[in-house]
Amino acid sequence: MDTQSYTNDLHEALLHKDSTKFWQCWRSKFEINNKCSQVEGSVDVDIIVSKFACHFKEAFSCNNVNRAESLKHEYLSARADYVGFSLTSDYDFDTELVSNTIMNLKRGKAVDIDGLSAEHLQNCHPSLSVVMTKLFQMMILYSFVPEGFRYSYIVPIPKPKECYSKSLTCNDFRGIAISAILSKVFEHCIVNRFASFLETSNNQFGFKKGTGCCHAIRTVRNVVDSYIKGGSTANICAIDLSKAFDKVNHHGLFLKLMAKRIPVELLALLENWLCSCFSCVKWYNAWSQLFTLNFGVRQGSVLSPFLFALYLDDLAKVGIGLHNRGLFIALYADDILLLAPSIRGLVKLLRICENELDLLDMVINTRKSCCLRIGSRSDVACASVYTTTGVALPWVNDLRYLGVFIIRSRTFKCSLDHARKSFYRSANYIFGKVGRIASEEVILQLIKSKCIPVLLYGLEACPLTKSDLSAMDFVVNRFFMKLFRTNNIETVKSCQYYFNFQPPSLLWSERVKKFDNKYDLFTGSLFTI
Repeated sequence: MDTQSYTNDLHEALLHKDSTKFWQCWRSKFEINNKCSQVEGSVDVDIIVSKFACHFKEAFSCNNVNRAESLKHEYLSARADYVGFSLTSDYDFDTELVSNTIMNLKRGKAVDIDGLSAEHLQNCHPSLSVVMTKLFQMMILYSFVPEGFRYSYIVPIPKPKECYSKSLTCNDFRGIAISAILSKVFEHCIVNRFASFLETSNNQFGFKKGTGCCHAIRTVRNVVDSYIKGGSTANICAIDLSKAFDKVNHHGLFLKLMAKRIPVELLALLENWLCSCFSCVKWYNAWSQLFTLNFGVRQGSVLSPFLFALYLDDLAKVGIGLHNRGLFIALYADDILLLAPSIRGLVKLLRICENELDLLDMVINTRKSCCLRIGSRSDVACASVYTTTGVALPWVNDLRYLGVFIIRSRTFKCSLDHARKSFYRSANYIFGKVGRIASEEVILQLIKSKCIPVLLYGLEACPLTKSDLSAMDFVVNRFFMKLFRTNNIETVKSCQYYFNFQPPSLLWSERVKKFDNKYDLFTGSLFTI
């Protein structure tokens, strides 16, 4: 198939907003296969997959053996006399729930370890939903998980910032677990029926319906603004946890679930499930040996994000308890932000956070944690902030939080440099592949669909000046000049008008209005100090 045919297919996929078809067509023509063919100096797939298996097996372990044993004894002591809420008929699975869950599964995803995918379930006989409903009900009733639900395989995915490195190691990859498709349906049903037991505090913004990164950023912005308005300088500490999902202690997790008073049947099912899970690694066509997952929750699983958020919920509750003292903790999964109006308050908050994380057998990654000041004294040198291990967390000029770069300044500001670079990179990549061959309409549709969201990501929660808005418009105007071979700004504006291409500044204003209306309904607005 020639390039023009591929361009037509891309255009058709865009017009129908079929993202899966678009990227399949794009990769088949433009992507280079086997980009990461060398890992830790090896190119043999069998050797590489063995190294990955050892790496992930080691990652799914405890940080402190003594603390792990302590959590186990605490759990066994509490489990003996545990009585949760009764498993009433309100929690029963029905055929409608299972059927709707199957139909809402995303298509085009990787097959599971048995070669099954969502399409297999969606295109089979409707009676499957009836059979699966009976199976799921029996699983809950008898607190038992079939053997096939316990197996998954891990696909190593290069971390974004490491994709350009020539020499990759196992640490440069993130393991995404592919669970059995029947297990995914069951997990979706659990989340639907037992949602009340998986609820977390308001300052834990991750994995909640109707909220996202922008809500967390906006709440942090409100807290910083309140500090500055009160005459203080906002002191921020961004904490990164070492392999957080992989280090979740199952006994500690069961204690958190017991505190929620979940039904005994569901608790016993999760105990039976999590305590005997197995996985292996797939690297191209090579498979590793199976290994047991004694710790952690699998990234890529449906239920894992909710369990992880619940695992850290006590830390979020500590933040709410300290709110009346002017201290604040914002969490989005394992992204933790500490805010205080003074250095002493920040150190105190860090100690509280460290103590709580130590109880959970979690360790702070000091290499990726840092501090930042915003306010009238942001440029004044101050004392270093030390962890309990004696490591000084550096004061930086900018820090990345949920994809947005917050910079040291007298007021809350976000840097657009990285967003602009990302736009240029993606736009030039697209133009370098299909430019001059595809029509201007196709190229601009690609830019609008794939590049503009990169430029505007998360900015509706940030205050932007006229200079910032002009800077965003500038990058788009420069692309138009390149596309239409002109240096006349009036010509660029005419092209944008006739192609119905709104400038980023106008799109940002519309997104801000829409987000403000949505945020006002969110309880996070109550966190303003």
